[in-house]
Amino acid sequence: MTTSPPRLSLLFPVLVLAFSTLNATAADTIPGRWSAEKANQWYANQPWPVGCNYIPSTAINQIETWQAESFDPQTIDRELALAESIGFNTVRMFSHNLVWEADPEGFKNRVKQVLDLCEKHHIRMIFNFFTNGCYGFEGEPALGKQPDPVPGVHNSGWVQTPGVAVVNDPAKWGRLEKYVKDVLTTFRDDDRILLWHLYNEPSNTKKGCQSLPLLRKTFEWGRAVNPSQPLSAVLETRTRADMAEFLADNCDVITFHSYAGPKTLSAEWLDRLKAYGRPAICTEYMARPRGSTFQAILPILHRERIGAINFGLVAGKMNTQFPWGSKEGSPEPEVWFHDIFRPDGTPFDPEEIALIKQLSERE
Repeated sequence: MTTSPPRLSLLFPVLVLAFSTLNATAADTIPGRWSAEKANQWYANQPWPVGCNYIPSTAINQIETWQAESFDPQTIDRELALAESIGFNTVRMFSHNLVWEADPEGFKNRVKQVLDLCEKHHIRMIFNFFTNGCYGFEGEPALGKQPDPVPGVHNSGWVQTPGVAVVNDPAKWGRLEKYVKDVLTTFRDDDRILLWHLYNEPSNTKKGCQSLPLLRKTFEWGRAVNPSQPLSAVLETRTRADMAEFLADNCDVITFHSYAGPKTLSAEWLDRLKAYGRPAICTEYMARPRGSTFQAILPILHRERIGAINFGLVAGKMNTQFPWGSKEGSPEPEVWFHDIFRPDGTPFDPEEIALIKQLSERE
């Protein structure tokens, strides 16, 4: 999820080591990875992926998005129409294993409903299975009534997928394997799925997750299914060397996050992305007060034909218009952190809408 990166000066030695492995022999590549040629041909046949990370404004987290008692297709339909109206063709959505475990068929039917709505609005989905993060309430995730938003607090109700106790215990991964393989098998040839995101921010260990073993297993499960869509997981500037090497050796398409301004985006990512020789999609960006604005970043990603998936669509229960680290009771900031639309569908900044439309219509 959205996290504040550490100081780049502290990261430099790690980055040098991590990216020095790009041309090394892929000793840890799980069989079945797409060749660079196949990945690039696939990407050449896609429209430029432009869109947003999407959580319905009526949901505080992944569980509330997908469980039957809080699933809200009416809101999803209305908000995907907003995304379509500004030229977005992609949404990235987070799931949760607990919802599948409680009712596999019901969960998959709700995914089908959302894919139907995506198709109605000429949008494709990046489906995300697992995620670490440093936001949300403490403790293990649970089904049922989710916490109410804490007023003024950024992302107060987010949950990890799976919880730390499961991530760090291989004896509990059997049900995770069933979840990943069942969903992948069901939708393996559904062209409304653009890409499978197996793990969001596996390098984020602030809540104690030791993610590399589960990350490796998740790629094994994905390769066993061999879907028609590419597989990926998130690379970040803070990713330690062994995980960065694993991701470089196993992602069909490179996906990464950057909440920095244009100078840092260019300095830290553009040359390195070219070194991978594979398509790239920025699956999280846009934090206005940090200089990561649509006006500053979107033209660069468009020029380089890097996919551009900003964080947030409609301000809602996640409170992501508030900045990282906001305190309870904080007033709504004059400059929003994330999100594009107010709950009534009016844009935060009409100039942003005009730019997004302009660039998306060039494709």
